[in-house]
Amino acid sequence: INFSMIHSNPELQKKLLLAVKKAQGTLAKVNQMIEDDCYCGDIAQQINASIGLLRGVNEELMKNHLLCCGRNDLSHKDSKKGDKFVEEFARIWQVSKR
Repeated sequence: INFSMIHSNPELQKKLLLAVKKAQGTLAKVNQMIEDDCYCGDIAQQINASIGLLRGVNEELMKNHLLCCGRNDLSHKDSKKGDKFVEEFARIWQVSKR
């Protein structure tokens, strides 16, 4: 795995980290709400907020993955690299839609 792709885009990295921190804060709130026996509908709303934040992070990450890694692998002279990328991306996409 090449982690340098995110580091080469500081604006994206900052955006993703902020969204993850927000999701962590929301999940901490969910935890506290469950411990405090809060209203189920309110807890569910906070869970959905966390899911939304994480889906957004995943979408941005996948776009970046296509633009960086995908572009490199799909144009590589060894077509097996491109095939491997397509399989990987399809697997990630399918899991993200569950």
